Parts: sequence; structure tokens; C-alpha cells
Amino acid sequence: MRKSLQSLFAAFCVLMWLSGCGAASSFSPTPFPNPWADDYASFSTMENYRSWGTYNVHDPSCRKLGDYYYMYSTDAIYRENRKEAEEKGVPLGYIQVRRSKDLVNWEFRGWAFPEIPQEAVEWVRSHAGGEGATNIWAPYIIPFGDNYRLYYCVSAFGRKTSYIGLAESVSPEGPWTQAGCVVKTDETTAMNAIDPSVVAGTDGKWWMHYGSFFGGLYCVELNPLTGFPAIEGDKGHLIARRANYRKDNLEAPEIIYNADLKQYYLFVSYDPLMTTYNVRVGRSDKPEGPFTDFRGKELKDTTNNFPILTAPYRFQNHQGWAGTAHCGMLTSDKGEYFMVHQGRLSPQNLMMDLHVRQVFFTEEGWPVVSPQRYAGSKPQKFSEADLLGEWEVLRVREPLYERRLEAGQILWGEGELKNEEWNLSCTVSFKKGNKTTDEKGYWNFTEEKQLLSFTFDGEELKGLIIFAGHDWENEKETILFTGLDSRGRSVWGKRIK
Repeated sequence: MRKSLQSLFAAFCVLMWLSGCGAASSFSPTPFPNPWADDYASFSTMENYRSWGTYNVHDPSCRKLGDYYYMYSTDAIYRENRKEAEEKGVPLGYIQVRRSKDLVNWEFRGWAFPEIPQEAVEWVRSHAGGEGATNIWAPYIIPFGDNYRLYYCVSAFGRKTSYIGLAESVSPEGPWTQAGCVVKTDETTAMNAIDPSVVAGTDGKWWMHYGSFFGGLYCVELNPLTGFPAIEGDKGHLIARRANYRKDNLEAPEIIYNADLKQYYLFVSYDPLMTTYNVRVGRSDKPEGPFTDFRGKELKDTTNNFPILTAPYRFQNHQGWAGTAHCGMLTSDKGEYFMVHQGRLSPQNLMMDLHVRQVFFTEEGWPVVSPQRYAGSKPQKFSEADLLGEWEVLRVREPLYERRLEAGQILWGEGELKNEEWNLSCTVSFKKGNKTTDEKGYWNFTEEKQLLSFTFDGEELKGLIIFAGHDWENEKETILFTGLDSRGRSVWGKRIK
């Protein structure tokens, strides 16, 4: 974004904030350009990697480290051309690194490693018939003292032959020193050593969550002083699984602690990454679990779990987003929660854009995410009068279409969503007298708590969180809401008129 545009946006945000401090007045969505475009085909050639600030983001891990938010991600690239990259000196495959001061404008800093660690390559290829270990997947960053630890995994697609390694550095930008193997698996083990996420418990113990549809997700205690398992060779205990390992994909655990609620939240991803990828969450008062869901079911049971936070969606005036999962979680300097994940631009679902979403917690203590990507909007208090107008409302439901899958992923040629797989929006009017569109429904707003309730699809939706945000589809600043229905499915809304 040009400096002049940034200045204009800053001034606009101040005016928005000031308007919320005065007497209640009717709010109108205000035009404002998006900070960056969704389609990056024109930047997709290898020599344009410096322009990939919000592009080619897959399996992100993000944390505020010093003056910047740093993000590390799998080196998955739209229209990857390794021959072209080699000719132009672009080192593909070794963990992408980005940084930002505002979670909106991102600078591509290059790659963390100069090569795939040889020990990981040897383990994977010697146990997978010479296949795999062509790039590094799903890194996870965590500080320890004055140093930084970067966990990563190397694997062979469709196999349990995997390796989680650890590298260390005195700087978030490296150089990184390889410390060794944390967990490694092969066809003889129940679990798959991919997708690490680490949390420090309130008692000082460290725990790593990892795994995939091969056997489910596991949790192993780490020695905080070394970053390796507390018991050498320990691979941990089961914490989450699904009934049909071969068909129903489960992967990408992400663990965080909410000190206010005194709960650990385990975010997981369901289904194929290119299409119906979606995020679920469970919680526990202990970092090692057991974790339970919205209905009180344990995540290691074979029941599909709720809440469901993200799934393929399409608001009006946009082609829609698929693959909205494998999330990372972070907190800002102000204690705000954010989720980062890939979003695949439909209909082809090959471009991978960065999605940064604000995260809120309901009165029942469940996390919910913004229906829109974060664009720097400032907090604002709204009145009941501000909510009068037309809204787009979208319900995030689990995918029901039965696909043919291999290793939990779609088959080649089936990368586009079917019509019945989309979560689509519809228009609802909030009218004076607290009536909705059909004059039979009603809505109510609690200004003190900034919570909305209204009837929709024959159901009373309660405790929906109102906040200011950016409407990317219409390039406006507006009012948003997010929350859960009675079954643990996300409900999203944005005021459009």
C-alpha cells in the first residue's frame, strides 16, 4: 500500500473511532479500498517472490517477536517452477518467512533454511522407497529465553514416514542451527510426525501437539530446556481422532492458552486442504487434555466435533474462498486474538492468500472468528441505531458432499467446489421496531455488551458479537458480527447498506 493511502486510512480510522465516542447516530458503510488484491497471477513467476507478502501462504505460524509479527509457512507456491527458480537463484522449499508491524502489510523476507536438513531427508527417503522430502512443511515458532525455536516437518505425501525437527537461532530471521530430531515416524507407528504446535503450560511444562489422519493427533511432553521430548523416544498420547482415518481428514493442531478463561484451546483442521478444509476447536483446563467440544464430547472420541469456525464461503460480489483452514493463532500487543490461515481463491482453488481474522470469545467461552479478513479497522462502539439497514448473513456449516479421497485429500481434477459445498450469504434487514425482513422476526441489541440477537431460519441466534471491520467484497468499512448457533456452527454477518 502506498504511504499516501496508509495515511488516508489512518486518518479514516481516527474519524471512525471518534464517531463511536459521541452520541448514537445511524451508521453507513464507508467506501475504502482493500489493502491488496486477491488475484496474484501477475506476481506468480519465481523472480517476483519479493511481492509475495500476502501470497503463497500455506500452513502459517505467526507470533509477535520484537518489533514485528513474524510468520513462517510451508513453501507451497502457485505455479511453482523449480527450473525457473534454479535459473534465477530462488531457493524454493525451505520455509517462507514474512514480517509485519500491523498484521495487514506483509514483507516477504525469503526462506529460513538454505536446504532441507540432511538427517530428515535420509530418514524419509530411506523409509519411503526413496520418495518424499522435497520441501519443508508446517513450521512452528516459539521463543525460549533470548533464543527462538523453529519446529518443522519433512514427510512423504500419503505416508506416515515423517520427521519433526528443531532449529534454533538468536534472531527470528536466522541463521538457524539444526538441533536435531524431535519425533520421527514410519509405517510401523500409529501416528504421523507432522504439523507441530507447542504450548507452555501454567506449571512451566511444555507440550507439543502434532499428527494427522494417520492415527489421529497426539500430544507429547517436552523438556523446556532442550525443546525435545522429556522422555527420549516418547511419541505421546492420543488427543483427537475421527472415525474413518482413510477418508475423513484430520490434521494441523494448533494449541493456545486463554489466561482470562483459564482454558487451553485446541484448533484442528478437517477435510481436504484444497476444497472443504475447515477449522474445529475443543478446549481443556490442561494443555495435555483431554479436550472436549461444544457438546461435551471428547476430541479423541470418533464423533465429528464442534464448534466449526471456518469453512468454504462466498459473500456476494466475490468468487469465494475454499481451503480456509490449517490455522495459526497469535495475540497482539493489546491482548487481541487473531487467527491466520490460507484461503484458496475460487473457482480453481490454486492461489493461496493469507487470511488474518480477529478472534473473539463468546459468553460461553468459545472462540469465534471474524467473517472478514483483518484490514486494520479500529475498535468502535455501536448503538442500536447503527445496526438499522441491510445485512448479509452467512451460516458456516460442515460439508456434506461425499468425495472420493486419497490420503485424506481430493483426487486430481476434483479441486473445484460443488454447488452444495458452498456456504452462501443471504440478505436480512434490521428495521425500526426491532423487526427483521419478513416483519415476523425480531432483533435485539445489548449496547453495553455489544451483543446482537435475532431470529433467522426459524432459530433464535443469541450472543452474536458486534464489532467494526472491513468489507473486502465491497471495499468498505462497516459493522460485522460473529457467533455460534445452538449447534456450534458459526454465524457471520456484515452490514452492507
